[in-house]
Amino acid sequence: MHTSRRPLTLIAASAAILLALSGCAPEPEATPTPPPAPSSETPAASETPEPLGPRQPTLNLTAPWSVAFVGNSALVSERDSAKLLELAEDGSAREIMTVPGVVHGGEGGLLGLAVSPADAGTQPEHLYAYSTAAGGNRVQRFAITGEPGSLALGDPTTIIDGLPSAASHNGGRIAFGPDGMLYVTAGDAAQPWLSQDLASPGGKILRLAPDGAIPADNPFDGSPVYSYGHRNPQGIAWATDGTMYSSEFGQDTWDELNVIKAGANYGWPEVEGIAGDDRFVDPVQQWRPADASPSGIAILGDTIYIANLRGQRVRTVPLADLAANTDYFIEEYGRIRDVTVSPDGKLWLLSNNTDGRVDPRPDDDRFIDSGLVK
Repeated sequence: MHTSRRPLTLIAASAAILLALSGCAPEPEATPTPPPAPSSETPAASETPEPLGPRQPTLNLTAPWSVAFVGNSALVSERDSAKLLELAEDGSAREIMTVPGVVHGGEGGLLGLAVSPADAGTQPEHLYAYSTAAGGNRVQRFAITGEPGSLALGDPTTIIDGLPSAASHNGGRIAFGPDGMLYVTAGDAAQPWLSQDLASPGGKILRLAPDGAIPADNPFDGSPVYSYGHRNPQGIAWATDGTMYSSEFGQDTWDELNVIKAGANYGWPEVEGIAGDDRFVDPVQQWRPADASPSGIAILGDTIYIANLRGQRVRTVPLADLAANTDYFIEEYGRIRDVTVSPDGKLWLLSNNTDGRVDPRPDDDRFIDSGLVK
């Protein structure tokens, strides 16, 4: 089932700040309204951690790709410049470093970010970053020092490298699962045959220990491969019951939302979308690329949130009905690269209009409070 709603607006305070900073007149019918009352399509309110406080949207980012939180600070990667930025609550952005050795070309560059889980409430130990280098895509980790507002990073240590890279289909999303392992999405690097080759990391979701070692309980002995038959997966997230979900760019016919299982084959390039072929795992949903092109995903409450590029929207899928979906923010912020949940349970959006695919809007790109909370 597919339904479409007029895009939700930001909560009143966030909308007022955004209009003031951008200098743009509001669109017709853009009177700020609160998010809808909780329903089966919107996560119900529950007790949350201490709020971060009012946070202004960050403007004028350039080809941002991923967001990871360290305390109250959001760290953002800029794909083309290879800059890591720290975003403060007042909307300002401070450069922490330019990641050395990043080679930008097409869709390659500085991509996904993840922060290692904290131990006993202490500051997270490392920032992990996925990037394109001369020898292929890689994941590096950096020791985190300092406090939010003045964070710094140590020298990089390579966790895995030599992942296939190209001008397109680089994958690039990384995240820690509930098992404490690091999951990495690797695209097929425009070489579709790699996706079915278990000897290649291309077209796979990989699973690694935080130090880069291969876990003994991976589905293929001595291999980082967790699942295969992927084209260009760019989103991974877990529900509270441990179920793993991934969004994936299709070619010309279908983009996908998949439930990821260890050792499973998702069919690319033999099939695209729902094929009904017993050799492969079908997606739980598929969409035309013009309405989707899904990138980052997040799970908040009982709902999956999916950032869409060509579709210029956030698509929601209720965990209770994986065949249903509802669209929000349609064309309101342009292309959406990532969605992320802040420590106090708010959903944030990262627009992506400055990467050369469309004409940027005033003050693009932006890190925006969606107004939705856990």
